Amino acid sequence: MFKFSFLIAFIAAFSLLVGCATYQSNVSPARDHLTGGRCPEALQLLQTESDKVNGDQLVYLLDYGTALQICGDYKKSSKIFQQADKVSEEVDYHSASRLAGATLLNEEMIQYKGDTFEKLFINAAAALNYLEMGEPDDAMVEVRRINEKFNKLNSENKKKFELNSFSQYLSGLIYESQKRYDDACISYKSSYEIDSTYRTVGLDMLRGCWLARRTQEFEGLVKKVGATEQEIKMIKQKNKNEVMIVFMQGWGPRKAPRPGERTIPYLIPTPSVTKSLQAEVSTGGESAAVTKYVSQPIYNVEKAAIQTLEDDHAALIARRIGARVAKEVVADQVRQKDQLLGTLAWVAMIASERADLRQWSTLPQTIQVIHMPMPSGPYKIKLTGLSGSNSSSETWPDIDATSANTQSSHKKIFLVRSLK
Repeated sequence: MFKFSFLIAFIAAFSLLVGCATYQSNVSPARDHLTGGRCPEALQLLQTESDKVNGDQLVYLLDYGTALQICGDYKKSSKIFQQADKVSEEVDYHSASRLAGATLLNEEMIQYKGDTFEKLFINAAAALNYLEMGEPDDAMVEVRRINEKFNKLNSENKKKFELNSFSQYLSGLIYESQKRYDDACISYKSSYEIDSTYRTVGLDMLRGCWLARRTQEFEGLVKKVGATEQEIKMIKQKNKNEVMIVFMQGWGPRKAPRPGERTIPYLIPTPSVTKSLQAEVSTGGESAAVTKYVSQPIYNVEKAAIQTLEDDHAALIARRIGARVAKEVVADQVRQKDQLLGTLAWVAMIASERADLRQWSTLPQTIQVIHMPMPSGPYKIKLTGLSGSNSSSETWPDIDATSANTQSSHKKIFLVRSLK
């Protein structure tokens, strides 16, 4: 009788586990609401889940903070990112039952602490919020947090992660907004030296060093970047005041079970229609001339996230091998007392294995920027998303940038996000 009862209970527990939805399916409705412009519905879903103090709290906080950013509540978004940062840094605590479940069943049963890339990008996302709100000092605090985490990773003999180029770029951007041009030049140079892929980063480096009056160094960097005469002319323009749009394009990659290794996750790129952003600036009424600008990439979130997870691949495999050995030991112990139950236990434990698909699922695909001289007087900026063929893919409400002329900083920054 005991054997039969145990068998029924085991099968019931196994069926419940296997039938549980993955994080991707749970968060998908909120992402759909965001794509459809239904912010209240998306925020309600994510807030409800992020308020729960459980093993999934961090991942919901990350998506909730990003949703708030997308919906324009930058202040609250920053608070949520601070909470997420704290949770991600807490000392791991796992109950004995959760550890056993992760070992014998799957890793979704333990507390989610975030991938390495996610832990670093929390502070980058918060820094962007502060830049939008015109609070560069708070933005710099977040950048310093990134650098602290990098130093810790280096002390643990881990690889240099690709986010470092973006954190250095943010440092340069913040220093430039504070008119600390010498520091801006140094930070932009560091970003370009880490990753010289993006021409815009090189041009921003040239501008920062020109404003710092590092004339001799500037000439050498011009040759290194291969700047054209027109680009040099634009960099040397006397008008230092500008509007900058930080365009967060598309969706980041999504986790899925790796082919041939179904217990190990990997990241799959998410297709996007909108590839870049066009900004049109006009002043002086309907007859005024219109100047158009198109965003240029400075950082590839998709590439960095995929590479970082690939770097962790060996560690993930090692953990699952250890779990497989533990399963074999447990099944063998049960089998010694009852052959049938031992076999069923082995089958159930193997069948329950699946990849942990929890992730920060609302990250952008790339980060792009537009630099525009700040006109005097009232003006608006018309925004249009461009597809790969440069046709219109989506639009946003016009930005009323008139207030930028009244700000103490000579650089006004706006955040724009595409979800198509």
